[in-house]
Amino acid sequence: MINAKKLEEIAHQISESMPSGIKQFAGEMEEKTKQVLQSKLAQLDLVTREEFDVQTRVLMRTREKLADLEQKMADLEAKLAESDKSE
Repeated sequence: MINAKKLEEIAHQISESMPSGIKQFAGEMEEKTKQVLQSKLAQLDLVTREEFDVQTRVLMRTREKLADLEQKMADLEAKLAESDKSE
């Protein structure tokens, strides 16, 4: 779900931007930053692009079926109205 490589890059950038006196802790800080980022991103309940695309296709098919059913209902209502007039 979450691109681990991108998280590593972000954590590395954060550790690199720290003052030189703190860089001795860079490895530990990078790991902690990665853990925090992964934890917070996991809480966001994100979906992958693939999951999003699948749900988009499902929604499109559902809309098409709904439009077909609406048309069939309109046709049936028209036929019923015609048969009521002829009686």
